[in-house]
Amino acid sequence: MPEAHIMTMTEAQQTRPKVLAAIPCFNTEPFIADVVSDARKYVDQVVVINDGSHDGTAEAARTAGALVISHEVNRGAGEATKSCFEAAKANAAGVLVTLDGDRQHNPDEVPLLIAPIIKGEADLVIGSRFLGDHSTMPSYRKFGIAAITFLYNLGSKTKVSDAQSCFRAYSRKALNSLSITEKGFGFSVQLLIEAERRGLVITEVPISCIYHSASHTLNPVVHGLSVALSVVRIRLKNSLHSLIRGSNARNQGS
Repeated sequence: MPEAHIMTMTEAQQTRPKVLAAIPCFNTEPFIADVVSDARKYVDQVVVINDGSHDGTAEAARTAGALVISHEVNRGAGEATKSCFEAAKANAAGVLVTLDGDRQHNPDEVPLLIAPIIKGEADLVIGSRFLGDHSTMPSYRKFGIAAITFLYNLGSKTKVSDAQSCFRAYSRKALNSLSITEKGFGFSVQLLIEAERRGLVITEVPISCIYHSASHTLNPVVHGLSVALSVVRIRLKNSLHSLIRGSNARNQGS
């Protein structure tokens, strides 16, 4: 009986679309080199979006092997992720993975996120911090994220457990279909709402999550309220557009 052939990393890369990891960063110099080095084990290219950092983030990322794209000033999470999308399309990526540069996310879990897309089972994969039991998320953050996820699920056919996770994977179809309009962290929910509206398949996989003192400089209350307001505003905007389209259709039919 012939021996089973074990696929090498090079052969695996040849049989799947190009995978690009994009890492939005703001002052993550102590962590970014390790994140880039670890992510490179699982993807074809790593891009770091240096969102106006005033420390050595860009230099550390470049030394670790990443392509660095810098914003002159801090534009916010939504704008930084928009640059991730642009970089993925400009570099002919078939799959985009986004993860944080402060080691909150584990690059070793990248294969878990891209697997449903490689298999053709999903267009957008969320790394959920609530599907497993290995997250160190503080209780007050759990409450805030649960509230935002509840608001998203209220008007959604596709229910999720973590509407705010930024550890995600996107198919080429998703990259071509979605457009980020929110400048802040509201983009995370805005993309889900738009993905569902466009008929994209959304799924979740369990991930770990590490919180430390250097993470999340934003006040969690201000952050949570701003995202919650974004969800409500986006839902109202979509409802208004639906009413207008319905009214126009009725007028044309009469």
